[in-house]
Amino acid sequence: MNKELLRVNEAAEVLNVSRWTIYRWVDEGRLKATKIGKGSVRLFRQSVDAIVHVKRKDQWGIEIHNSS
Repeated sequence: MNKELLRVNEAAEVLNVSRWTIYRWVDEGRLKATKIGKGSVRLFRQSVDAIVHVKRKDQWGIEIHNSS
């Protein structure tokens, strides 16, 4: 999935969190988003990827790399 903008449900799936967590993180400024049309929210892929990067660190702060 190499789209520049993601739907809320797509971002939730990538981050393994609920849609409501995505909305909360947008409100808190943790994720960058934009509204399209009459209120459909889209998240910037780069913002989602930044959270994925943070979530890949283990409890000691050591970054975990996928070999794929």
